Amino acid sequence: MITTVRRPAALREGDRVRVVAPGGPPDPERLDRGVRMLRGWGLTVEVAPHVHDRWGYLAGRDADRLADLNAALRDPGVRGVFAARGGYGCQRIVDGVDTAAARRDPKVVVGFSDITALHGKLWRDAQLATFYGPMINWNDTRTGPESEQSLRNAVMTTAPITITRDPAELSAAVEVPGKATGRLLGGTLTMLDTSVGAGDFPDLAGAILLIEDVDEAPYSYDRMLTHLRRVGALRKIAGVAIGQLVNAGIPGELDAPAVLRDRLGDLKVPVLGGLRIGHGPGQLTVPLGVQATIDTGAGTLTVEPGVR
Repeated sequence: MITTVRRPAALREGDRVRVVAPGGPPDPERLDRGVRMLRGWGLTVEVAPHVHDRWGYLAGRDADRLADLNAALRDPGVRGVFAARGGYGCQRIVDGVDTAAARRDPKVVVGFSDITALHGKLWRDAQLATFYGPMINWNDTRTGPESEQSLRNAVMTTAPITITRDPAELSAAVEVPGKATGRLLGGTLTMLDTSVGAGDFPDLAGAILLIEDVDEAPYSYDRMLTHLRRVGALRKIAGVAIGQLVNAGIPGELDAPAVLRDRLGDLKVPVLGGLRIGHGPGQLTVPLGVQATIDTGAGTLTVEPGVR
């Protein structure tokens, strides 16, 4: 049982950070917007050599994407590593990540979606607190000022983070009453499900499981959660925090919220939906690997700081 967590130092003005692309290729204009945002925080931003490479749906060849990521983790002058984009590809390289470098020199690591695999690997092998938040392929329409402030607060301050249920979110209809505390672990449900049995799937015993997803039909949520149940991955969880369910199909007898209520409702743990975490508008940032509490009465997810 992991009892300790490695928290990186909070980023400060003047710190060097590096943008890498472990998965899909970013849009150059959106990437430039994200880089300018980070520079506006006073950070010195470097873009890794292969970020603009393309090989089909990937941001260049596996060896080059991995080399960029490991170079950032190994460079003692780099204090933060930001994913350029998700898409797909992180699972192809995650087994080669230099987790020993992350243990020696913990640094801020930010991303979501496809980057779920990297979060899981860094937690399992290095007990590193990481940050589930927006990519630097910045989309002003989806991630506006509140998203920017949430990300900045998470990586540049040591204040606890509280996210309140948004009744407008589709997942707000999913709730099992109660209060629970445990390490916040998880990410995009698709990535978690396809990591079962691999070195990036986290041990969820005693954890608050965070899930969210995009472009998945209700039966897909059913299939993935049923698989996690069948392999015993959910047997000892303390609770479930549900983020944004984007493009999850039309309402119906077994729509996405109904499926989640069915597949999670009998686990005898609190479940809190309606959190603006994931692929939807107004995305907020949370640390992974640190203690968190869900309180359905208050409608809140409260997370310890991921930095020191």
